[in-house]
Amino acid sequence: MGVSCPKLITERLAMVPMTVEVVEAVLDGRRADTEALLGAKMPSSWPGRALVERAFLARLDAVRADPEHRLWGDRVALSRDPAPRVIGSVVFHGGPDAEGLVEVAYGIEEESQRQGFGFEAVSASVAWAFTEPRVRAVRASTFTWHLASRRILEKLGFRVVATEDDLLGEMLKYEVLPSAFRR
Repeated sequence: MGVSCPKLITERLAMVPMTVEVVEAVLDGRRADTEALLGAKMPSSWPGRALVERAFLARLDAVRADPEHRLWGDRVALSRDPAPRVIGSVVFHGGPDAEGLVEVAYGIEEESQRQGFGFEAVSASVAWAFTEPRVRAVRASTFTWHLASRRILEKLGFRVVATEDDLLGEMLKYEVLPSAFRR
């Protein structure tokens, strides 16, 4: 089952749509199948099942039941090298709600961190989201101690709109409107 969102191309990344088949292969630990589906080499330690389950905030049966909504805008970031490799992913936790809000989340594999890939991937994905007429604002959440994630969001124009306590510390709730979004 494919999901109808376009592939995005940035300077260094090809952002390919996430599919139910890719999610299933990752959750089942079928590395060779995942690599074949993506046409790219997976990092040795990423993603793990726990990361994928947290990323989607839904059980696999919910993703299977409504992939157009659950995988809305979700993409895997691949390097544009001659031998592509998985750099990370950007997901939206589902399509726009009744108020036109979507929530973005992202992860970059360890060896590719601190090289600007997170900014590049999130920037392209949020820019795409704002081309969708139903999207009024994009939200994101991160911990106060996650400085790299905070820098990405703030550089893109996201502003803190709320905080909440979490088991792992204070969680910052960010939001950006199209008029404030910076690439």
